[in-house]
Amino acid sequence: MSLQSFKRYLQFEKRYSEHTITSYESDLKQAFAYLAHTFEIQGPELIEPEHLRSWVVDLISKQRSARTVNRKISSLRMYFRHLIRSGTIVKDPTIRLRSLKLSKRLPRHLQRKEVAAISQDPGEFTDHKSLRNHFIIKTFYATGIRRAELISLRVKDIDWDKGCLLVRGKGNKERLVPISENFATELKAYLKKREQYFPRAEPLFVTDQGKILYPKLIYNIVRNYLSAVSTVDQKGPHTLRHTFATHLLDEGADLQVIKELLGHSNLAATQVYTHNSAEKLKKAYALAHPKAKA
Repeated sequence: MSLQSFKRYLQFEKRYSEHTITSYESDLKQAFAYLAHTFEIQGPELIEPEHLRSWVVDLISKQRSARTVNRKISSLRMYFRHLIRSGTIVKDPTIRLRSLKLSKRLPRHLQRKEVAAISQDPGEFTDHKSLRNHFIIKTFYATGIRRAELISLRVKDIDWDKGCLLVRGKGNKERLVPISENFATELKAYLKKREQYFPRAEPLFVTDQGKILYPKLIYNIVRNYLSAVSTVDQKGPHTLRHTFATHLLDEGADLQVIKELLGHSNLAATQVYTHNSAEKLKKAYALAHPKAKA
């Protein structure tokens, strides 16, 4: 079953990132492999709802998380709706496919003492790799941007006069994210040192060969840092994004402002961070209020 038309649709019409498109492709290839092996189905027009339900049951039996299964279901839905719009098929086999119920999972974040190393003097790093890794971590925490957004950052996206970054988010939507004067000064110093290695590089961060970063490398950089400073079970770039949002909220930032900074399309996605602050209030109440101790 060919995915080329669907991939072009995601890339040029939906304007999804390469990382997102790769995830969709992986989910669909897994589904097609199961259908071919179990039911000997080779074409999308032959797929029935019971075939897809069988695949979902198989995923559950292999103890895939509800969140993972739902993502794969979402990939199938978008794929078959694309086929219907293009006239390739006439029936949508996902029409009665139900998503699994998710347990509420609060985003993990770092404590203040755990991010103290981010304030380390960048002058202590002498080689490009260490300096770059330090600023990748610092940029995530200072701006709350996503991994794909960091990859796409270019030097010319920094507005030094206004003190902000031009960030291209999901759907290629652009937003401005402010940076502090101190961070801007440190970024200038970083770029000046980087010129010794890669004087013509357009991306803000590059590999040791001067090429654009790739998702796995960034994940490994963040994981290694978080493994050294924290015991959180989630050790990817999103943990730093959650930390950025949680710390802003703790310091009194307006939820609408945080929504704009994170590039969320609606406030509901941002409101999850209020749960972390509510838990903190409940703990403070339990420790301090006389009736809570009774």
